[in-house]
Amino acid sequence: MNIFIKTPKLIQRLLSKLKWKIVTEEKVLYLTFDDGPTPEITSWVIEQLNKYKAKATFFCIGKNVVNHMELYHLLHKEGHSIGNHTHNHLNAWKTDSKSYISNIHLTESELYTSLKDPDYIKLFRPPYGKLTPKTIRQIQTMGYHIIMWDVLSVDYNTKLTPEKCWKNIKENAKPGSIIVFHDSIKAFPRLQYALPKTLAYFSEKGFTFKAITKNSF
Repeated sequence: MNIFIKTPKLIQRLLSKLKWKIVTEEKVLYLTFDDGPTPEITSWVIEQLNKYKAKATFFCIGKNVVNHMELYHLLHKEGHSIGNHTHNHLNAWKTDSKSYISNIHLTESELYTSLKDPDYIKLFRPPYGKLTPKTIRQIQTMGYHIIMWDVLSVDYNTKLTPEKCWKNIKENAKPGSIIVFHDSIKAFPRLQYALPKTLAYFSEKGFTFKAITKNSF
């Protein structure tokens, strides 16, 4: 199976109702982190972001939020955006739509009710980047912005070297890029190398790092 590090423009055009990047002329990058919150790893990510006054977007798995609520609230306290990544990291291609949508609803109650934040924006990223036309319509009817990406670090691939993970970002990130990392145990050996490199390199080039918010659309 081919993995696109840089999402082809054709795919972005064919699935234009999904958000692949933020259109801007500013030197801004949108770092996103999937699959957390994860003890020690998510807090490490926050520490790295704070060094550069960077904000990011975290697409959280519902069951991880339930198990690590204090860490989840820390993300919000630090000013990062929160997104829904289903409760059980479901694959939409292998799950009936009713069960998939119910799983999103379950996570929604865990994510947003506990925050009591009237200004939150409903963001969703599908695990594995997989959706069906039916689930796309249903998720958008729920009021979600479906956030994909235009640069994939591939930090989840245990066969990938940390250096190659960093190269994927360095060679492909442009103003407005939405970049995918994972704050998970599996990804950490590559994340631990690539994230500090990303923050330092692009900061030196005059970039800032923003969370995806209502002002992004």
